[in-house]
Amino acid sequence: MNSLLVATHNVHKKEEIQQMLQGQFQVKSLSDFELLEEIVEDGSTFHENAKIKGEFCYLATGIPSLGDDSGLVVEALEGRPGIFSARYASNHDFKLNIEKVLEELKGEKNRKAYFVTVLCYFTENGPKYYEGRVYGTLLEENKGVQGFGYDPIFVPDGFDQTFAQMDPSEKNKISHRRVALDLFLKDLPLL
Repeated sequence: MNSLLVATHNVHKKEEIQQMLQGQFQVKSLSDFELLEEIVEDGSTFHENAKIKGEFCYLATGIPSLGDDSGLVVEALEGRPGIFSARYASNHDFKLNIEKVLEELKGEKNRKAYFVTVLCYFTENGPKYYEGRVYGTLLEENKGVQGFGYDPIFVPDGFDQTFAQMDPSEKNKISHRRVALDLFLKDLPLL
């Protein structure tokens, strides 16, 4: 079975991707290769940051690699937090990040937002990109305890629960990462 290096130390993300890829790859993480140095995401777009991660992993190991960058894009905030989603108010403290978004949206009627994931599959042929989005609206308060990030305030279109209220398997069927990975899987025979 071919290996795929996913640019993460997060064991949950690794397992989630392994499950979504339906056993087509043996998914490895940065930890499996003891690649402990921080990958500096200094791109100005989701595509640039995904490429930085994918390229770093491929050059370090020679194994086809998948970099990803994800975030929340809020219409009324002119696209913020965007590429800064994980560190919008504080580095990976999503309680503070959510509080900042909700404060900035106070009194705002337009609650439209979307989650986006950009995957960069990097091999000797260079980068290939896959983008997934899921549209929805933002609540005025947290609901639910599942998931992570902004999940407690995001209700996807066509649903009446936040991502954080959904069973993880239900969320994984419709998530932005799922959409991007489905595009990757569809393209796989051509790669």
